[in-house]
Parts: sequence; structure tokens; C-alpha cells
Amino acid sequence: MKKILPLSYVEISRANLIHNIKQFRSLVRKGTEIAGVIKANAYGHGDVEVVKVLAPYVDYFQINSVEELVTLRKVTKKQILLLGYVATNDLSRAIKLGCALTVFDTAHAKAINAVARKMKRRQKVHIAVDSHLGREGVMPEELTAFLTELAKMKNLDVVGVYSHFANIEDTADFSYAQKQIDTYHKSLKAFEKFGWKNLKTHISATSGVLAYEKGTGAHTIVRVGVGLYGMWPSKRLEKIYENKITLKPVMRWVTHVAQVKKLGAGVSIGYGLSFITSHPTRIAVIPQGYSNGFPRSLSSVGSVLIGGTRCKVLGRVAMNMFVVDVTHAKNITEGAEVVVLGKQAKETITAEELAEKSGTINYEATTRVSPLLPRIVV
Repeated sequence: MKKILPLSYVEISRANLIHNIKQFRSLVRKGTEIAGVIKANAYGHGDVEVVKVLAPYVDYFQINSVEELVTLRKVTKKQILLLGYVATNDLSRAIKLGCALTVFDTAHAKAINAVARKMKRRQKVHIAVDSHLGREGVMPEELTAFLTELAKMKNLDVVGVYSHFANIEDTADFSYAQKQIDTYHKSLKAFEKFGWKNLKTHISATSGVLAYEKGTGAHTIVRVGVGLYGMWPSKRLEKIYENKITLKPVMRWVTHVAQVKKLGAGVSIGYGLSFITSHPTRIAVIPQGYSNGFPRSLSSVGSVLIGGTRCKVLGRVAMNMFVVDVTHAKNITEGAEVVVLGKQAKETITAEELAEKSGTINYEATTRVSPLLPRIVV
């Protein structure tokens, strides 16, 4: 019996996901551990679906919240790095489920230690060091005072120290990244002085792997996110690696035509009267909108694929619906497949195209695809 597919859904390519993680395995030194970053519903790809495919190929999964941890513990026993902030009233739940928690500052460390002590546990933690990102983590100048307090917390098992690059993908000037690396390494020496040795260390996400880590084995873990999903952190890094590795898009967003009809000249389309036909126009109504992740900023700008043909958005994108011009497309009928993101026949709409037209970055374009749309692994 033929499987009935939903009206709208997101296809996830198993083969492309595996291909991409293997590409990053080929770049890092043997023995380097990879944390597959699946926060934000695996950058919109579907965290449960991605975890089931990637579990044999990564050493950790990295997430951002307790809610994500609850979901993933139903499908995997893999080590999980929870690197987002966890409120005090949620710490016991996170500790019970099992993960390595992040520590942002002394107060946060004390809160985790107190809950772990009450539960009669030793909780694994990775310490965030703010090496000139200006975001979460212990400031380098406060590290000695922080470590003095941390050493008193007997229910914390400090297993890792990490940081984040601020700008390594968009520039050929490595000076700021080097400043961050130097600060981070100085911080690691401070941990050694306080008796913490053989810690897990990580500073590189996808862009850090490509621009800094490569095959050096500089640190024990790399965090691979955007690259897993076949997207490059920047055009510059894509150009540098064009003959070295390939990344394949993992997501294909599909819906179907709800209605096809003809409009005369001088007819307004959509809210706000923002588009008026200048000639007789054949339109198709597409049952997706900004609530599904197709941004309103693509009004009269974006395109979709129908029958292998690009069809431009006419008028405003609404919450659950928008209209495209199919005057030039042949044999378009109700129920025809529509590709919002991905390939159809010889045409492709990339996350980069959606991002450029809507004024954002490629992985915001995928991340905002509604989690209510079914994810189907193909």
C-alpha cells in the first residue's frame, strides 16, 4: 500500500547527513572527538530524526536546553553536552537525565554544586571561558578568583573547558582569532595550576574546524553544527575548500498547490494591496506562510519550484498562505508538488538563496522552519 504523505513536510537526506559528518571526520586529526550540534531542532532539520542517523558517527551531541535533553533521552544514550543556561529550578531534572552541564560563573557553579550535593551526585561540568566574545562565560581576569571557589565544590566533576570564536569565518585577518586562542590557552594553564589536568578542551565550531583546527588536533573536541547540514559558515571558507571537501544540503521542504486560477489585469493579490497584476495572470496558492517559516520578507521577492520551474511570489506572504505566478509554467494543477527549499528536477532553491533574499544567514533560514512540519528521513 502506497504511503500517504502529509500536505507539507520536510525531507531529511540520510545519505547527505552521513556524507557531511564523514567530510569533517576527514578534516580533523585521528582521535579528535566530534560533538554533533543539534540544538534548535537540529538547525530546523528535526533533532530526533538527525540523532537517529548520526548516533554511530559522533562522540557527543550538543544541545542548548533541558527541553531538548528530555526529548533526546528518549532516543539516545549518547553523551550530551548541554551548553545552554539551565535555571536553578531545572537543574535536578537535567542531572537526573544525564548530561554534562556548562558553568557560566561562580554563582551558577554554586547552584549546580548545591543541587548535585542534595541529590548525592557528582555532576560533570564544562567551564565556559569568555575569551573576548563578550557573551557567556568566566572573564579571564576573574579566573583565579573563580577557580579558588570552584576547587571547594566537591560535587562538581570538572571535565572540560571551552570557549567560542567571535569572528573566524568572515575574515582573512586571523589576528582577533589568535588573540582569542592565546587567551583561551592561558586560561587552560590556570586550570592546570589549580590541579585540573587532562581536561576536554574545545573552541572550534564548524568555522573553527575549517579555519583553525583542521588536522592539527589542537583540542580534544570540535563542535560541528552548520556544516553537518550541508551549509557553509561563509562564502570565503567555501571558496577555500572547494577542491578539498564537499558539503551536501540535507533539507528539502515540500508542500503542494492548494488552488490554481486566472486573474485579469488590475487585480490586487494578498493583504495590503501591495501587488496589482499588470496583465492576465495565472496564479497558484501555496499553503505555507510565515508561521511555517517562510518569512514575510520574501513577499514579492521569493520563489518556489513547481514542475521544475521557478515561480515568483506575488504580493504579501501571509501566516499560512502565499501566492506565486505560474503564468509561464505548464500543466500546473491543484496538488502539484511545490519545493520551497531544495531541488526539483534541474532547479534548486538553496538555504543561501532564501537567506540572501530575506536578509539573514543560511542556518537561520533552516532553523525557523516550523517544528510542526513532519520531518521525513529519506
